[in-house]
Amino acid sequence: MPAPRIAIGPEATRSAEDAIRRGGGIPVAGGQPADGLVWLNPRDPDGLSAALEASPSIRWVQLPFAGVEHYAPRGIFGDGRTWTCAKGSYAEPVAEHALLLALAGLRQLPDRVRATTWGEPAGLSLYDQPVTVLGGGGIASALLELLAPFRVRATVVRRRPDPVPGTSRVLPTERLHDALPGALVVFVALALTPETTGIISGPELALMDGRAWLVNVARGRHVVTDALVDALVRHEIAGAALDVTDPEPLPDGHPLWALPNCILTPHTADTPEMTEPLLAARIAANVAHLAAGEPLEGLIDADAGY
Repeated sequence: MPAPRIAIGPEATRSAEDAIRRGGGIPVAGGQPADGLVWLNPRDPDGLSAALEASPSIRWVQLPFAGVEHYAPRGIFGDGRTWTCAKGSYAEPVAEHALLLALAGLRQLPDRVRATTWGEPAGLSLYDQPVTVLGGGGIASALLELLAPFRVRATVVRRRPDPVPGTSRVLPTERLHDALPGALVVFVALALTPETTGIISGPELALMDGRAWLVNVARGRHVVTDALVDALVRHEIAGAALDVTDPEPLPDGHPLWALPNCILTPHTADTPEMTEPLLAARIAANVAHLAAGEPLEGLIDADAGY
């Protein structure tokens, strides 16, 4: 087919334009006839709808993040177009951050960073320990690769219990409670949907070991914050390491800030400096696939909502 014409919205960037050209496409201004649309705002469904109305020839839409929870409730993924997102693109830096948070908690680095005296030796090793990963997508796969040298016994909990390399077992989401007891670290790395909102609450935290750490690099609303605060205050679990929170940003003065067994990072598992070249690579690849009539990467499942 001729070189695909790709619009960029709501505003074009040099990175996106260059990526389209690398993929063999032609960047066009918004409102002009286009075969595809690269939409760079993760939280503007109204603007996206207007852009699609202005250019009805668009048959493929690329969204910028792996999480598409701001768009899924609109039902737009079933409009007959091909929809892709960045799922899998940012998996490596997010998995890297998840491992960092887990090790920081297990080795009690927050205490040592603030310490003004020698203190008592303390800490746990991750080697040969059981861990549980909620999610079976790109972040989970990248995390399992990072965990492999630690010889962990990994359980993955996912919507469909298909085999996942690097695991001891894979369980469906309905069996989450079977995967929590005994795990030294529980990693949350799954898409946010109505079914996974609040997937970690009081009953789940009560099933975790007293020495266990909860690490969340997915979305804050996966975890019921009040229940987590209670579990941390009561030392029902050893600690929580959170790159995402509910609410987000976490307000100054929130109880989580004051808890010594809680590590907080401000949604920096994948910074713009990390994601821009990774998104550009996804855009270039998908433009090339579109031109060749090949399947695209990061396809959104309209039924699953991610």
